[in-house]
Amino acid sequence: MIALPSGSQYRIHCGEQAVQLTEVGAGLRSYTADTRRVIDGYSRYEMCTGARGHSMIPWPNRIRSGSYNWAGIPHQLDLTEPEALGAIHGLTRWASWRCLDSHADTTSFGHTVHPCPGWPWTLECRIGYALDDHGLTVTTTTTNLGPTACPYGTGAHPYLAAGTPVIDTAHVQVPGSVFLPVDEAGIPTGRQLVEGTAYDMRVQQPLGDRQIDVAYTDLHRDEFGRARVRLANPDGSAVALWADETYPYLEIFTGDSLPEAGRRRTGLGVEPMTCAPDAFHSGAGLITLQVGQTHRSRWGIDPYD
Repeated sequence: MIALPSGSQYRIHCGEQAVQLTEVGAGLRSYTADTRRVIDGYSRYEMCTGARGHSMIPWPNRIRSGSYNWAGIPHQLDLTEPEALGAIHGLTRWASWRCLDSHADTTSFGHTVHPCPGWPWTLECRIGYALDDHGLTVTTTTTNLGPTACPYGTGAHPYLAAGTPVIDTAHVQVPGSVFLPVDEAGIPTGRQLVEGTAYDMRVQQPLGDRQIDVAYTDLHRDEFGRARVRLANPDGSAVALWADETYPYLEIFTGDSLPEAGRRRTGLGVEPMTCAPDAFHSGAGLITLQVGQTHRSRWGIDPYD
């Protein structure tokens, strides 16, 4: 028997919705609703590329140089983005997660992050997926089991699909009034209002040929405290990703720099993040997780927006 690249596969369903989850990274591999693709995922026979559907713990996005200081102590992480001399998307993406329970419409995974080079703490992590008539809800729960407080952030990396061959013809709405310009390594260099720039998508509009790979913040939220990114097909169908108030940042990625030319701009990366890129340096949104403290965050996808 040949092992699948993303490990054991788990399926949950509700009505006409079906979600495929993976052992590797506790990942979101596929999501369909009424036979329509909701995310731009990958097949069971492929290794995940472009962080598709990955969850990111204990930091999302990038840490410049992979080094940081915490409580006066310097730490050096492995450079997982060597071309940019940085550490990207945390420590749990490629780990084998254990399935804690699996039912028709819910599945949850657990993983323990043990100390490793550049990370001297122990974290107990859980990711739960649940489907209902309104779509998918993803709950990330992390507890610090280490001897001291630690820096913490989390995020997720799905690519929304609008049913168009490429996202250029799709319409998009992003609720952020501020974006974070970045340098050549993807590290924020400040804050800028979106008004008057190509990054202003607060009102739904055609995406066109805009190339975007930045984080948004100062997010408009609905009456439930959720910020929503909407991707719509001109035929009228639409999908939205929502994030609760534990996620003050949303990275939008049009996929232009993906190494696989055939996968560029085929989905819109929408990454809810509890902290900004490079928060281990800037402190923007960074959580101090005390000994024994648990942090819980929720985001989800509405396929019928």
